[in-house]
Amino acid sequence: MISRRHFLAGLGTAAAATWVQPLRAADPKKDTIVGHGAHRYKVIKDWVAPGQGRHHPILNCHEMVQVKDGRLFMIGDHWDNQMLIFKPDGTILDSWGSVWPGGHGLTLSHENGAEFLFVTDSGLWKSGNGGYRQTGRVTKIDLSGREIFSLSHPMSVGAYEPAMMFNPTETAIAPNGDIYVVDGYGSNYVLRYDRNGKFIARFGGKDGVPETERLNNAHGIAIDLRQGVDRATLLVTSRADLCFRRFTLDGKYLETLPVPGCMVCRPVISGQELYAGVCWSKDPVASKLPGNPSGFTVILDASGKVISAPGGTAPVYQDGKLIPLNRDQPVFDHGHDVCVLTNGDLIVCQWNAFQTYPIKLERIG
Repeated sequence: MISRRHFLAGLGTAAAATWVQPLRAADPKKDTIVGHGAHRYKVIKDWVAPGQGRHHPILNCHEMVQVKDGRLFMIGDHWDNQMLIFKPDGTILDSWGSVWPGGHGLTLSHENGAEFLFVTDSGLWKSGNGGYRQTGRVTKIDLSGREIFSLSHPMSVGAYEPAMMFNPTETAIAPNGDIYVVDGYGSNYVLRYDRNGKFIARFGGKDGVPETERLNNAHGIAIDLRQGVDRATLLVTSRADLCFRRFTLDGKYLETLPVPGCMVCRPVISGQELYAGVCWSKDPVASKLPGNPSGFTVILDASGKVISAPGGTAPVYQDGKLIPLNRDQPVFDHGHDVCVLTNGDLIVCQWNAFQTYPIKLERIG
């Protein structure tokens, strides 16, 4: 068999150049512009420089927060590196943690000038080719990883019956310190505790409530302070219903923010906008396309209207209703969280993305 080197030599220099050109296909995640309107971004695929995984391996990237000194903390589910700490330029500073095999949610809390993290272990985790379910838990730690306390199991305080699963996915911290936990992979309730971890109440749920108010895969939660502290509300993801539900801090349903076509993860509020990763597209047309396209992000304004969908189709409203969104560019694989940096850039964490680190979106518009 003739070698490729001798074959190219026989073709001559110009012909050889023509022959090898198709081997240099453009990377769809590099030098790509995503987003719409005033929220457009350049994709920085290699935000984390190649080679760092040798000392800081990962499986799935779940959620990320930025503390006031600029460091970025990210929770994942690798058996030895569940917490990764980054510089804003993508350099990995440290990784640790082996007690949260189902590491899923990460929330930043400010208390009298100090910062703390609430880590949510969903209880769902993988080992080898197998998947396992155990009881989840929520733990408060300081930035060094020292545990402050863990929240009581809902059954131990009379909130759950023995047969009810507890697989929490996220927390939110109210201005008064109250802790809200969403049981998104379990029984779909919102559980409220005080700042010291004492149980107060539960609300929400999937069954026994009006369909328009139910929580169906209550994946994420956030405190919305855009109308001021005195008018603070809760935004809770109902991922399987393709929407966010708004509640008072006491659990009274207020409204629904629909995001048709989008299985959205947790709501992240920055400025007047709401950001979220989209894990799957549930548009009836897109779901039938080869490969079942999945993964992008969405940005909603203060009124709940989608104004940009980086990696997805442009938001179009007809008769006041959003046409279902779906993935438009193959940039993300199962968008799971969006961390908004102080300069407006975004870091997007991905689930089931071939053990890759987060992707940076550099804002250009």
